[in-house]
Amino acid sequence: MKTDPRTFILDNTDLMCPPHVPEIRLHLATEAHELWLKTEVDLERIGLPPPFWAFAWAGGQGLARYVLDHPDMVAGKRVLDFASGSGLVAIAAKRAGAADVLAADIDPWAQTAVALNAAENGVEVRFTGDNQIGAATDANVLLAGDVFYDKDFAAALIPWFSRLAGEGKLVLVGDPGRSYCPKDRLEELAVYQVPVTRALEDSEVKRTTVWRFVG
Repeated sequence: MKTDPRTFILDNTDLMCPPHVPEIRLHLATEAHELWLKTEVDLERIGLPPPFWAFAWAGGQGLARYVLDHPDMVAGKRVLDFASGSGLVAIAAKRAGAADVLAADIDPWAQTAVALNAAENGVEVRFTGDNQIGAATDANVLLAGDVFYDKDFAAALIPWFSRLAGEGKLVLVGDPGRSYCPKDRLEELAVYQVPVTRALEDSEVKRTTVWRFVG
């Protein structure tokens, strides 16, 4: 990496509580930070992939809220937080009593973000940068916030999620109405109105649904 992730994250974010999950504090970027204004060329110059870890996306906020409000879903279980980003959902699962939480994200910067955020919230979250799609997992529960934003990505996830659900694993998805969310494969569990940043989304509040994948 051209830039030290820990130093960069600390210099370009503030500790904040996502509006829908005020119990958790994360290192997040706002309009006040230069990170918000950097173009793809700027990011490439410093060796930084698109910093999804720097924002609390609506799907993740909704899923984290649901896990905190329904701890029985994860308490005492092994949890995989897929495409973890900031680690928000992983942290929520650990605070809700999960026995073990593995945050998975292929962005190497997410490892540092998750570590910083987990430490800030006093929980232990493991991390893997391996691509989990299609892989077997010993987790009892898979959590995925905001993953159906891309057609090809969704097409890869759906058969994997379906297989895991067929094996008896609980697959929970938080989604704010992304284009490729397979609603015909999902059971609605909860709906939230999640405050978001207009610069990231097309509104200041996103109707966000937590779904159970039923295959």
